[in-house]
Amino acid sequence: MLHITNTENAPSAIGPYSQAISANGFLFASGQVALVPGTGEVAGTNIEGQAERCCQNVKGILEANGLTFDDVVKTTCFLADMNDFAAFNAVYGKYFTSKPARSCVAVKTIPKNLLCEIEVTAVVNQ
Repeated sequence: MLHITNTENAPSAIGPYSQAISANGFLFASGQVALVPGTGEVAGTNIEGQAERCCQNVKGILEANGLTFDDVVKTTCFLADMNDFAAFNAVYGKYFTSKPARSCVAVKTIPKNLLCEIEVTAVVNQ
């Protein structure tokens, strides 16, 4: 059975997708960007500010499903500029202290010309 996440603690989807879907003991969260829930305004003008907002949005989705960052088993991170890697990691590391598996790549463009995006997979039934 699929369970669709719909929380006010993360931005609404800006396209035809869900914030997250739970299936077979896992939560698959769509990529979270630096948009403020409720307003859709961009948060932060630098990588640190935007990474912080991304992590807060991930937190909102996790909490809506009764989960924490410790339940995350895999992340995929997208950066608009790989020169931001160290600064991004400094923020990311404050949240993902359990060190889940991760991929981090630079991409040509992130929606709304943002600087970073984080998607997560978490274990629901532990």
